[in-house]
Amino acid sequence: MDLLYRTIKSTGTLENRETWEKDRYSLRVKNVGEEPLELEEISATLRLNCKQVDGFFLNGYQSWTYSPERTRTQFDLSLRLVPKVLDKRYGLSRYGDGYFADRSYGRELRQGCKKGYTYAYLRRGDFYVLLASLAEDTGFTRILINPAGDTVQFKKDCHHRFLQPGEEYLALDVVQLEGDENSVFDRWFAAMGIRALPAEPKIGYTSWYNCYQNISEAQILRDLEGLKAVPVKPHIFQIDDGFEPFVGDWLEVDPQKFPNGLEPIVARILEEGYQAGIWLAPFVAEKNSALYREHPEWFQYDGADRVYTGSNWSGHYALDPYNPEVRDYVRRSIRHYRDMGVTLFKLDFLYAACMNSRPDKTRGEIMAEAMDFLRDCCGDCEILGCGVPLCSAFGRVEYCRVGPDMSLSFDDKAFMRIMHNERPSTLHTQRNSFYRRQLDGRAFRSDPDVFLLRDENTSLSEEQKHTLAIVNALFGSVLFASDDFGSYDEKKRAFFAALCRLQGARILGLEQGPLSRKLRRVTVRYELYGEEKTIRLMI
Repeated sequence: MDLLYRTIKSTGTLENRETWEKDRYSLRVKNVGEEPLELEEISATLRLNCKQVDGFFLNGYQSWTYSPERTRTQFDLSLRLVPKVLDKRYGLSRYGDGYFADRSYGRELRQGCKKGYTYAYLRRGDFYVLLASLAEDTGFTRILINPAGDTVQFKKDCHHRFLQPGEEYLALDVVQLEGDENSVFDRWFAAMGIRALPAEPKIGYTSWYNCYQNISEAQILRDLEGLKAVPVKPHIFQIDDGFEPFVGDWLEVDPQKFPNGLEPIVARILEEGYQAGIWLAPFVAEKNSALYREHPEWFQYDGADRVYTGSNWSGHYALDPYNPEVRDYVRRSIRHYRDMGVTLFKLDFLYAACMNSRPDKTRGEIMAEAMDFLRDCCGDCEILGCGVPLCSAFGRVEYCRVGPDMSLSFDDKAFMRIMHNERPSTLHTQRNSFYRRQLDGRAFRSDPDVFLLRDENTSLSEEQKHTLAIVNALFGSVLFASDDFGSYDEKKRAFFAALCRLQGARILGLEQGPLSRKLRRVTVRYELYGEEKTIRLMI
């Protein structure tokens, strides 16, 4: 590694210890004064050959953040054209890093620099240069690549972190690994000491993308019965958002939708031989919830205001993951469903835990500890993480979303495309599944979100539906649909069976066409039960 310069700014005296080798640079700092000191900035800038690069990839902040390969001249346009009044009302910047990221990056991004978190790569054909952090539990590492200047900057998100006298802090620990795709990612995860938790690929149903919150006992039982119509028996039946009165009120159900509660439905799911799953958002509560009204002391605050985390539902706000009563409530809520027989928890909107740093913890430290807490709450039950900074989920959950929500249209309305990088989009969903494919089986089992085969309640074309389904099967490990399987005709049932079989494919090689703002052609060679095959996709 060729270190050009590093920056360390603090309010007191720091002793630093740094090492750099051919492929690794690390920096530790220690408060050698007699008073607490505040970290202001820690970064390192290295020389990087950005010439003759076919694609630049920089991992986005959280699960939903759009994370494609880009060319030298392509860069992130999100939130640039959004009026501040709309951002304030809808909290668009709250879903990603716009709430807290260094505003000085704006000038660099306008000049063609590229920003991401945790890891990035440059690709020249099949040759990869992977730039990655080994120390995300001490704070998120922002990566800024400047193709024109041939540099990469690693910057720790540690602003306002205080070090006590004598305290040592691992600020940066980054590697630059070169070689083929599998080699560089295998070496990175080995250097981190992270392995994916033991978990099998899943085939299943989730209720969200057909009825959204308009679920009911009758609809859930209808779709449960419909699973008998498909030729391959799914593993899991997951009830998504809509069963609770309001988001945050997890110990109750909506009596109009579920007059008999969830217990008999979960019992029926188990009787049919499926694993029962439930959706919870443990670190947020919406404004209309009883929790919001009755426990204002449970929330994170920005001055006198509760921290706003987005405009879903009636608007939602961040709970304080260190409040003992919040922790007790989350633990009781998860235990409530475990006692029913639920063994898979889809835990969503997890980024809310780390909206604000603390004097003694960075956002990365908070998120890592919040994930450890959820892991302890769930015990031997499985977790499907969602809306989470991906590095904090590495090795802590069995399954994790790697893209945004798919959309019932291909890429949403035109005005939505300028909004933010975490918006629902089928195009973004399938691209994230493809470009984050290296995480599957290394960090966790990747969840690419659902596919749809139905004809109604979607404007996706047959080709778009089939491409999304094939991408999910090839590059992820969670093959969920959100259809009434009982309505499938013979052709759809056969395609579903083929998808389930395709989930067992082993990727042998990829050939990527030129990048553009439109779709790109990808040729995939894979082995399926001893037979080598090739498929071409437009992604």
